[in-house]
Amino acid sequence: MKTLLNIIWLILCGFWMFLGYLLAGVLLCITIIGIPFGLAAFRIGVYALWPFGYTVVDRRDAGSPSCVGNVLWLVLAGWWLALGHITTGIALCITIIGIPLGIANFKLIPVSLMPFGKEIVPTDQPFAAR
Repeated sequence: MKTLLNIIWLILCGFWMFLGYLLAGVLLCITIIGIPFGLAAFRIGVYALWPFGYTVVDRRDAGSPSCVGNVLWLVLAGWWLALGHITTGIALCITIIGIPLGIANFKLIPVSLMPFGKEIVPTDQPFAAR
């Protein structure tokens, strides 16, 4: 079932979200200061490409630099991304077939708001990263 949902997701919205995150990551990696933010955009982009079967867990070893990075990310890009995921999720939830896709879009909101200090792991091993 995960594979079928991922294929439908990929066709309807995952590929376009991936391209958007990929473009943002490339633009952010132009400057040295933006490289950590670009890498975070790449991580979220891969997760947005194939979200079913993966989950986000908090990293215990994340310190104050990830907090500072999250504040900068939230102010500059995070709330725009979250707003886009909310809008897309609501639009997908209008149809019965789109409800699982809308829920997956809502699942992307926390990591798009604050990506630092989080790790994306398969759902069958969510505690392996801890």
